[in-house]
Amino acid sequence: MSPRATLLLLADGRLPAGGHAHSGGLEAAVASGRVCDGASLEGFLRGRLATAGLVAAAFAAFATAAAVAAAAVAAAAVAVAAVAASPWDRRELDAEFDARTPSPALRRVSRTQGRALLRVGRAMWTVPDWVEHPAGPHQPIALGLVAAAAGLDPVDAARVAAYGSVSGPAGAAVRLLGLDPYPVHALLARLAPACDDVAARAAAYRDGRAADLPAVSAPLLDIGAEDHATWEVRLFAS
Repeated sequence: MSPRATLLLLADGRLPAGGHAHSGGLEAAVASGRVCDGASLEGFLRGRLATAGLVAAAFAAFATAAAVAAAAVAAAAVAVAAVAASPWDRRELDAEFDARTPSPALRRVSRTQGRALLRVGRAMWTVPDWVEHPAGPHQPIALGLVAAAAGLDPVDAARVAAYGSVSGPAGAAVRLLGLDPYPVHALLARLAPACDDVAARAAAYRDGRAADLPAVSAPLLDIGAEDHATWEVRLFAS
């Protein structure tokens, strides 16, 4: 499979990784009245892309680059000392994403989606195990592992993460608000350049340190996620 086709496969909303069950915080935003029409949806998506989208894209790009480098080291069968000196500290990367996700509900959602993504990734490629946390990797880190196994580069992994940060909530908006899907997809088309920009910015961090990855926050997403987790009746898991 060509890298371009693989990119499309991972970005496809029909990928059985559970993304369709999550609204990316939109359900809580709709309930609070912050999103009620196309204009407010655009503001929500742009804000989400610039915050949670950038963080996810940066972690996906970093994990992809690190996984590719680790695979190359293993293939070369270099000295154990060289392997130990590798920047691919998976526990550190996991802890850094935890630090950027103050909401316990969002942490659980991220790991749930990460496990699902690893499962579907292993059905298609050889994806390494993740033993650093019993609940599995966070979704952006899982995306990096799968992207590396699929032969994608860090920029492409970041593109998938950036696009996913807006496409999921956009799809949820059609169901939650009864919006016409044509204008909603026109909105996604307008956001495409912004997704590319976020992906490029995120991928620039791929050769640095995990601690230096973006840490932009979206407090309303965190607050909304905690509130949403208490609802007895809801359409989406998050």
